[in-house]
Amino acid sequence: MKPVIVDARRLLCPMPVIRVQNRVKELPPGTRIEAICTDPGALNDIPAWCRINGHKLIETRTEDNEYIIVVEVGEAS
Repeated sequence: MKPVIVDARRLLCPMPVIRVQNRVKELPPGTRIEAICTDPGALNDIPAWCRINGHKLIETRTEDNEYIIVVEVGEAS
């Protein structure tokens, strides 16, 4: 299954986390979300949000000056 894409490019903290959070509310557990961000703060903010809210951080990577953060929706959504 392809991940759900959340485009958070050109958004500054806390907006990337808020975009991911809003999307997670609409999705069943086990769904993967791929957040595409340009704010390097998202590399800390989204993983911290995952830990607090019971979601699983799958991967973080950098591609062409963009930060890709893959999250799996947990039961706590």
